[in-house]
Amino acid sequence: MPELNKDVIFLILKELQQNDVKSLYPYLLINKTWCETTVPILWKNPVNRYYEINKVNNNLFNVIISHISEESKENLKNQGIEIFTKTYKRPSFNYISYWRHLDLLFLQLMMDFFLKYKNIERFKFSIIGKEILNLFNKNTKFIFLNLINSQRFNTFHISGTENCFSELETFHCNDFINCNTLKRLAIINTSIKELKFEIDNNIDKPGIVRLIEVQKNLKNVYLILNYTYVVNESYHTTIENSLIKCANTVQYLRIDWKPYTKFLSYFVNLLSLEIKAPHDANWSHLEEISLPLLKFLKAHSIPSRVLTSLINNTKAHLIEISIFYQGIDDGKLIKTICQSCPNLSYLRLSMYNTNDILKFEDLLINCLSLNRLEITGMNVSNEFNWDMLFIILAKFSPIGLFKFKFSSYGSKFKSSSLKLFFDNWKNRYPMLLQIISAEHISNDRKKLENLVQIYKVNGIVEKYNIDGDDFEGFK
Repeated sequence: MPELNKDVIFLILKELQQNDVKSLYPYLLINKTWCETTVPILWKNPVNRYYEINKVNNNLFNVIISHISEESKENLKNQGIEIFTKTYKRPSFNYISYWRHLDLLFLQLMMDFFLKYKNIERFKFSIIGKEILNLFNKNTKFIFLNLINSQRFNTFHISGTENCFSELETFHCNDFINCNTLKRLAIINTSIKELKFEIDNNIDKPGIVRLIEVQKNLKNVYLILNYTYVVNESYHTTIENSLIKCANTVQYLRIDWKPYTKFLSYFVNLLSLEIKAPHDANWSHLEEISLPLLKFLKAHSIPSRVLTSLINNTKAHLIEISIFYQGIDDGKLIKTICQSCPNLSYLRLSMYNTNDILKFEDLLINCLSLNRLEITGMNVSNEFNWDMLFIILAKFSPIGLFKFKFSSYGSKFKSSSLKLFFDNWKNRYPMLLQIISAEHISNDRKKLENLVQIYKVNGIVEKYNIDGDDFEGFK
């Protein structure tokens, strides 16, 4: 049998990797060519394989430190740090040179476990950490860098290692980052495609503004506000204005504050928008925005009138909508979704009253592509009418809709309501059902589970989950 060249082997392995990276392990044993081609793929991002597995993390860290030079070992030893209890040969491969995803939080967790395992004083973290970073800085060209929650690497800096980060494509950080690091990145890198910036203290970071402005192909932007009660309008305004320079390339945007400018009006190619802010914010800069290509909308605490205007201006491209706590509007928002989103496949919605439920009938009739539905019943003044909703769902749900998640926010729904739903679901595709906030159910949980189990046996419910995480197949 003729041997395959490395390029062909690489393409085969790359295709197999999409399913499960662990499936590549057997190919290490075929022959030298297959091994030499497989190793760089496996070591491109070890984080995917080793997060939260302490024993394996320790083994991985031993591999990392086996790359340390004799000079560095002696330097550590002179400072009272003995990290080797046995002799380690330098590995056959320079594994670190294949590493493309640098996650300092992952390194921090590994080092913390290693220090505890070796009984090394924690104050020596910075000494060992410096040697580890030197290994990566000398050997690797990264495409991913995460600096979030890695405070123990507070001495991390870019200066002197620019070549390692000149091809960075994904960058995650928060506002604890050193300003000089941001400024250096802005000088050496214009190829970032994904930027996540977490704001914890709202102190101005001019470096992040400059970094955004110089990017030529920025596609995904996450602006995460961890403390919503802290407001820095001028800082947020400056960030919004910097994003205008990338408006033609950005396709996904998350922003955790109400816009202070009309910067979103420039984002004509935006495909996905996630936005949340205090409900009493001034939303004048969002009401007349037109996002003609928008396919995914996720909104939290955005007034219904603002969402109605935004959805009206999406030119019928929306396929997924997630809206929570939009306020009472007598069904106007649901009517807009019904009229403007004929291709809708997923909907998460807070519903408040009978008007919402009545309008929902038309939505089910018009949105024939709907296949996944999440409803939160909001009890504001009167009890939310779950019976009415379940009757409408059973009667008018499109044929492809059988995945449901129901949760309550101060509104109780009884087992008898679910029984009504199940009884009217006969001769339909068995449903995938999730129920959240079971403590609001007036009947005890065991009675509810027994009821659902009966209908599972009868073929009405295929799979169910009560107060648990999304199960496989729901999404």
